[in-house]
Amino acid sequence: IQAFWKFLLLFDQVLVERSTVKTVTKGGIMLPEKSQGKVLQASMVALGLGFKEKSREIQPVRDKVLLPEYGGTKVDLDNKDYFLFRDGDILGKYVK
Repeated sequence: IQAFWKFLLLFDQVLVERSTVKTVTKGGIMLPEKSQGKVLQASMVALGLGFKEKSREIQPVRDKVLLPEYGGTKVDLDNKDYFLFRDGDILGKYVK
């Protein structure tokens, strides 16, 4: 969370952290890199200032969302990879 104070999201931008790629099946079979595919699920980390409220506070969000196959801008904060998407680019939200 410390890194997010150095990086201010604007407008309707959403900062997400992609889920990790599964390399082993439930049965214990190792998957080759070609067949792993692209991970389209991510956790929302922060919302831009224009998303819902005009407050300047960044409130951490941990909603699971479905991302499009292409798009997003990679951002490196505290040696961790995050991705920026516009709110309209996110396909949906997983309900608990």
